[in-house]
Amino acid sequence: MTTRAEVFTTAAELAATLASGTEVTLLDVRWRLDRPDGRAEYRAGHLPGAVYVDLDSELSDHSVTGRGRHPLPDGAALQRSLRAWGVRDRVPVVVYDDWNRAGSARAWWVLTAAGLPDVRILDGGLPAWREFGGALESGQVIPAPGDVTVTRPDLYTGARDVVTAEELADIAAQGSLVDVRAPERYRGENEPVDPVAGHIPGARNVPATALLDESGRFLPDEEILARYPAGDPAVYCGSGVTAAIAVAALTAAGRDASLFPGSWSQWSADPSNPVEIGDPSAPEA
Repeated sequence: MTTRAEVFTTAAELAATLASGTEVTLLDVRWRLDRPDGRAEYRAGHLPGAVYVDLDSELSDHSVTGRGRHPLPDGAALQRSLRAWGVRDRVPVVVYDDWNRAGSARAWWVLTAAGLPDVRILDGGLPAWREFGGALESGQVIPAPGDVTVTRPDLYTGARDVVTAEELADIAAQGSLVDVRAPERYRGENEPVDPVAGHIPGARNVPATALLDESGRFLPDEEILARYPAGDPAVYCGSGVTAAIAVAALTAAGRDASLFPGSWSQWSADPSNPVEIGDPSAPEA
């Protein structure tokens, strides 16, 4: 069973690791739904030695059609990117971001699905590092090429569990399908990105932001588990990015969780798929 320490690291732990001279590769995955390119913020200030990772172009493969707005990357292309970032075999990786753990969770999911054995998310992200008093540096880091090998070239059948659109109806009927988007998007009141509003019928809503405290750190394991139905849920979001937050949280708490990678962007793009509006669990007025 995976432990919390195998999924997350704290700012204090990371600082101690760096101070000891232990090798670690730092990846800066700053990404926001409304501002996906975080290069300017990265260059203005990042953890010492951290390499910028572009979620849209390097952790997604937009040449793939029919699989949502952020299809999973091809393993061979990902290996080239990993080596360009300086990732090496037997050297641990720490990923971080500055917004709701979305970018770092996506990177964690993609890298571990590709077979990398030692990847951790900086709990609390860049704000936690700043709060700790960790140093920052500006500019762009150009690392020496890495030598890591991707052992699972097809991430859709990789080292992390995924579900397909065809499986979702049965999963929802079992009460195990969870939509992690904001409640207003789940209910269909607001849809800022995709052309259809609503959610997959039978899905319950547990927003990914509900798994974090006010500082952006992950809640204790027992509080995370209490928010989910019994068993191993399947989770989705808008395009497969923020749902990785839930997978990371549940994995750290010792529970398996599957990802629907195409998420709502894939489901809603097929006009034959049913759509549910409102919140069936809410009491009637």
